[in-house]
Parts: sequence; structure tokens; C-alpha cells
Amino acid sequence: MRYADTLAVAGLDLVVERGEIAAVLGPNGAGKTTTLETCEGYRRPQAGRVSVLGLDPVRQRRELLPRVGVMLQAGGAWSGVRAVEMLRHVAALHAHPLPVDDLVERLGLDECGRTPYRRLSGGQQQRLGLAMAVVGRPELVFVDEPTAGLDPAARRTTWALLEELRADGVTVVLTTHYLDEAERLADHVHIIDHGRRIASGSPLELTRGGTHATIRLVVTEPFPPGAPESLRASLGPATEVTAIDERSLVISGPADSTTLGTVSRWCEQQGVLPESLNLGQRTLEDVFLELTGRTIAPESARAEPVVA
Repeated sequence: MRYADTLAVAGLDLVVERGEIAAVLGPNGAGKTTTLETCEGYRRPQAGRVSVLGLDPVRQRRELLPRVGVMLQAGGAWSGVRAVEMLRHVAALHAHPLPVDDLVERLGLDECGRTPYRRLSGGQQQRLGLAMAVVGRPELVFVDEPTAGLDPAARRTTWALLEELRADGVTVVLTTHYLDEAERLADHVHIIDHGRRIASGSPLELTRGGTHATIRLVVTEPFPPGAPESLRASLGPATEVTAIDERSLVISGPADSTTLGTVSRWCEQQGVLPESLNLGQRTLEDVFLELTGRTIAPESARAEPVVA
């Protein structure tokens, strides 16, 4: 997909399987929105092929629409319509909608049910958008920034609802700027940048590898003088050793299976007794920064793959 001289999506290859929560992550301008809008049928790809639930989202849109729910990051309702009134209208468009009253109570919309959409807070609009996306019992739901503007309690309620959808066999394609949210919810994470997929895998697969490790060493008695320099010499120049206090060191450097052994031997040579030796776990944010070099920030038989 190209806009004038900008190549927004450059031969992106992406597969989402049925019954999973898949997170699509990327810096601003990476091509996420264009990709999802193409999968939703709002844009026609200029080259390549898109299949959603086995259907072409443009040519077979009428067949696809009843099976898909879409939560937009903003908008999707008339400015003057009351919140519950809008949800009941959307429910009436579907053959077998979820019970509206149950959904209203679950997402805390009863407190603002008679409030016009334009007067809802950002968090209330997000909750209404999610309710509108799932009320029709979709097989696949696209959710864009589902917890933006929500308080911690509402955020956890939203997480629980998405997890229940997955348990019921619904596929969820999620975009979020909260990397901890993707790490908690997603079965698979797809990181894209400059219109291409640069990494895919489960959160565990993406975070357990990498080129660097962080080790925290805590000993029972204070380290001898010059301990950081001595340990750095044992580990090599590519490793950083930082003293946190007189009994704690943090070691950062190449992830090597011999590193822990070297640290243990150094403790023996120095006559210090380790109290704890912990290998730090990388987070999804660490992986994201390592791959893209940029932070992520909000913008103002085997079944056929759901999205391919």
C-alpha cells in the first residue's frame, strides 16, 4: 500500500490463526492501521492478497461483515445518540446478539447509558466501542487500543472480556501501545516496522532470547575493594558491571551460557558467598526497542488462517 511517495505496507506477510489473541505492534507510522483497515475491507490492497476467514474482505464483504466485529480507536457512533441506545441499535443489526443488558453491566456502561456519545469520557467511549464490536457474537474481532483512557479496574475488566472471547473460540486481533498488555494477553505477537513484519512469536519466545542478559548478584558480606573492575575483567570488555550497594552488583552483557559459571567462580576466588544470583527476564518492551530502535507511543484439520 502506497500513499503518494510513501510506501506504507511493503510486502507484509502476516498470519493469524483461529482462536488466538494476536497483537500487532509497531512504532507510529509502521503500517499497522493501513494493514488492519485492509483486513477489515476498508482499503483495497494495491498488490498482494488478503484472506480473512477464508474470504476476500473487499469482493466478499457482504459475506464477511456479519462474522467480524471492529472496535475503532475513536468514533463509530453518532455524536448525539445515547450510549445504550447506540448499543441496542447495533445489536438489532445482528441475528443472534449477546444480551445487551448483561454487556452493559459487565462493561460498566449503566452509569452512562443515557449520556449522549459526545459527552462520554474517553474511557466510556472505549468501553462502548468494545461492546459494539462484540455484541454481534463475531468469529473475529479487531480491537484498536481497547484500554486507552481506562482506569486500572476497567482495564482489567476489558482484559477479562477479551480472554473470555478467546475461550469461546473467538479470534482477537489487537493493536495497543501498552506493551505489558500485549505481553499479558497475546498468544502471538507480530512486530512490524516500515511496513514489514520484523518479528513474530509468542511473548515467551520473543523475550527469552536476545543478545544481552542482566544478572543481579547479591552476597552475604560486603564486596572487597575493586570488585566491579575485577569481575568485569573476568567477564570481558563487552560486559558492564555496576555496583548498586556494598552487597549488590548488576551485570549486563552478552547472553552466554558460561556467564553464570564465570560469576560463580569469581565469587569463589574472591571469598564471597552469593546470597542470590538472578538472571533477569527481558520484557516485550526490551525486545521492541531492540528491534525497532524506537519507543511505542499513542497517536492523537488445521483451520484456515483467520487473517493471511
